[in-house]
Amino acid sequence: MSPPDRTPLEHIQEELAALEARGLGRRMRQISGPQAAELNVDGRPVINFSSNNYLGFADHPALRAVARAAMESDGFGAGASRLIVGNLAPHRALESRIAEWKGTDAALLFNSGYQANIGILSALLGPDDAVYSDQLNHASLIDGARLSRARIHVFPHRDLTALRDALRVGHAFRRRLVMTDSIFSMDGDRAPLPELVALAREHDALTLVDDAHAVGVLGEAGIGLCAGLPVDLQMGTLGKALGGFGAYVAGARPFIELLLQRARSFVFTTALPSPVAAFAGAAIDLTASPEGADRRARLANHCARFQAGLRALGLPTPAEPSHIVPIVVGGARQTMALSEALLAAGVFAQGIRPPTVPEGTSRLRFALMATHTDAHIDAALGAIATLRAEIPG
Repeated sequence: MSPPDRTPLEHIQEELAALEARGLGRRMRQISGPQAAELNVDGRPVINFSSNNYLGFADHPALRAVARAAMESDGFGAGASRLIVGNLAPHRALESRIAEWKGTDAALLFNSGYQANIGILSALLGPDDAVYSDQLNHASLIDGARLSRARIHVFPHRDLTALRDALRVGHAFRRRLVMTDSIFSMDGDRAPLPELVALAREHDALTLVDDAHAVGVLGEAGIGLCAGLPVDLQMGTLGKALGGFGAYVAGARPFIELLLQRARSFVFTTALPSPVAAFAGAAIDLTASPEGADRRARLANHCARFQAGLRALGLPTPAEPSHIVPIVVGGARQTMALSEALLAAGVFAQGIRPPTVPEGTSRLRFALMATHTDAHIDAALGAIATLRAEIPG
């Protein structure tokens, strides 16, 4: 047998070269300093518009003190999975607090939003089931649906008519589930949750809402966009507005018990460190406090100021005020060139390219934080204005 033309390593090198040629090569920035409104990127001080730390909790002194105290009390690592010796008091307290906060029977912690979504879907669904997914759902929902081996129906973004048409057929399925983000992380727009949940219930389908980018920011006292709706399973993260790390699923106790039994991404992983759980519980309390309300108000003001400034430049913005604001450029190379130009001007807004977003829709993604100032917002708008001629639209 003759040797192959290229070795496996050479094949991989060709794949990497092809990604670079398409403008899709990635590298990790060198970040230093706390996750605040200002930090250092590749050794350069910049205004940070790329963090999901929406309320500025990641470096909050009181929350850091809680985490330190928990580490002094319990140590750091949990030592094993929750089902072995990792089920510690801070985990149990946090799950109770989340269930109370969300108004559900129970909650279960996961180590990330990605692990939560693949765990939910692969535990709850199988080959005899069907899942109905918004076209722009997060990758973790998409991958979880694939792992479940359920029949997947993708409906156009926010299109309730298409969802209704899909739900009207396929009644032979054992179990059906409609899933959506509440705030779409790359577009900043909202799912029509009240109508979507009502439609799912009308057709005896379960609902799963990924509320990751709304929790802490939207809804009464920052509870998110599922409040008051009969959503079966709510997933949220502890690492965005709450400033820490990890995720949770909240819902009726039988659902949570099934996940505890079958969700492989829960069963077969070491539990979150105790200080991480303690930090999250304190962050939820802070979210519900007057300080949390004040930070949400400041964030809302920044959103209005930034979106008004973009509209004055003739750029489109989400239909509703949003702390996630994309500027769609189109081409990957052009997007990254604009991102670098902004960075040189002291504004860090990461370029987002396929496969995170569809081909031809590469964009600059601006994420606003309560800890920004009006001067930060105006600096970003000024930098965008200098580049306006290079931005389509």
